[in-house]
Amino acid sequence: MSRRFRRFNEDSNISFLDVICCGFGAIVLLLVIVKPNQPVVLEESEIVAKGQVRALQERLFEIRGQVTFLETDLNAKHEQLGIDKRRVAILRSEFDLLNSRMASVDDDGAGDSTEAIDLQVAVQSLSREMKRLLAGRKVKNDYIGGIPVDSEYIIFIIDTSGSMVSGAWGRMIREVSNTLRIYPKVKGIQVLNDNGQYMFSTYAGEWIPDSPSRRRAIIQKLQFWNASSNSSPVEGITAAIRRFYDKNKKISLYVLGDDYAGKSVRRVLDIIQNINAENKRGETLVRIHAIGFPVQFQRNGKALPNAVRYAALMRELAEQNNGTFVGINNVR
Repeated sequence: MSRRFRRFNEDSNISFLDVICCGFGAIVLLLVIVKPNQPVVLEESEIVAKGQVRALQERLFEIRGQVTFLETDLNAKHEQLGIDKRRVAILRSEFDLLNSRMASVDDDGAGDSTEAIDLQVAVQSLSREMKRLLAGRKVKNDYIGGIPVDSEYIIFIIDTSGSMVSGAWGRMIREVSNTLRIYPKVKGIQVLNDNGQYMFSTYAGEWIPDSPSRRRAIIQKLQFWNASSNSSPVEGITAAIRRFYDKNKKISLYVLGDDYAGKSVRRVLDIIQNINAENKRGETLVRIHAIGFPVQFQRNGKALPNAVRYAALMRELAEQNNGTFVGINNVR
């Protein structure tokens, strides 16, 4: 009996060892199969962090230096451009004067005189100088004062409200004249007020052909133009886009005003975005530029809400429609 019990006890010990060995084997097998996680870095070395900060600071200083250099170069080019433009204007004036003098000399029958020869040489010299100054100035996407002037057709949307007429009308006419001047020749012009009413009813819905006489007629008509206005440019802009958009024409809209009486800036932006959608190149159907006049900023020494809304609307509108917003400092 004692021998049988001893044998049973030995068998039990062997079975327990088998279980323990199988358990350890399973754990080893799991460690082989399952890849342990990489150690987690709880804190980077302070030396490494300082090195990264120093490298970023050096890169920042390098970028700042490049920005300063580019700004200086850009300012120099703007100054040179302004000098060249003034020089061209002076030369054109002298050119016209010399041409008139030559015409008078020819009429007097002294075309072969020394004076006539000197005048002809002077005219040729001025022509060469103007060509030199203008060479390379006209490019596909030319900019003047930050405004791209590559369009072939231009439309003015003018706020004819009482505040504009009484407070900024003379300055507005000068800005229209200046805008026309930066487009020496276009294929068509149109003028509407903020409600979408045409300045010239005979050209309603049609392009006004460009010519010096028609440009003068526009400026003259502006002196006395009186049209009803609700101080909201959305009607004029939408009417112009819907009537004149043509995928084969480059068109720019110029919105001139001082305030926006509407209640929602976002509503106007959404309306215009729906009708002035972008093409595959990210370009809108027409460019929209805007000029703001500080009429409402000069009352009681602070800006009225309508003026603030107009500035906010025009800034966003120009940005979304590949244009530029220009705020005028004074109305004189």
